[in-house]
Formats: sequence, structure tokens, C-alpha cells
Amino acid sequence: MARMGLEVTACTADGAEGWLPVAGNTQPYGVLHGGASAVLVETLASVAAATHAGPGRIALGVDLNVTHHRAVRTGRVHGVATALALGRSVASYEVTVRDEQDRTVATGRLTCHLREAPRSG
Repeated sequence: MARMGLEVTACTADGAEGWLPVAGNTQPYGVLHGGASAVLVETLASVAAATHAGPGRIALGVDLNVTHHRAVRTGRVHGVATALALGRSVASYEVTVRDEQDRTVATGRLTCHLREAPRSG
């Protein structure tokens, strides 16, 4: 998260929000890299899923898809993850990524498998 400048600003089991700067996360054409949008989608949904999973449990992403709608060259993008389904072993979230003019940049969905955390030692 630090390497990409991604900041999570809110998180509950029902969803999460955060920001990602365009600068430093562009592809050779000077626009926000699609992989950076995917990182934002997966991060926001994963932290919400981990919160839903609760103490002693982890969330593992098993299916990610992202559709890119608009190119962004400057500023930041804002992501909002919203829970679609919250079960004992699976949690799914939809994430909308918007630019600073509130235009949709990308939409994504992440499904996480929820399980007990591995024991160390």
C-alpha cells in the first residue's frame, strides 16, 4: 500500500473506502495503470472481508475482475467497496473507482474465501 501511495480511509465489514494517486501509478501512455486500479479494488475489498472474517481468521481473494471505463492522467482516484454477500466462508464486494470529478473510472468485484488463520510455529 505504501509503495503505491494507497490510503484506506474507512473500513467496516460492510465495506471500505480509500484513495490512490495517479502519479507513480501510470502505464507508458501516462494514464492510470489498470493494474493499479485492480490493486485498489482488491485492497479495499480484502480489508473489509478480513474485518468481516473477524479475529483469528483471514480473507483470501479467489476471484477478481475489473472493468476499466475511463482513463485518468492526474489527481487521485477514490474507491468504495460495498458488500454484496457476507457469509461464514465467502465474502463478495463490489468496488467503484471514481476520479476527482466523480466520474466512474473502473468497477470491480472481489470474492474472498474466509478461513482460520494459519498457526505459527
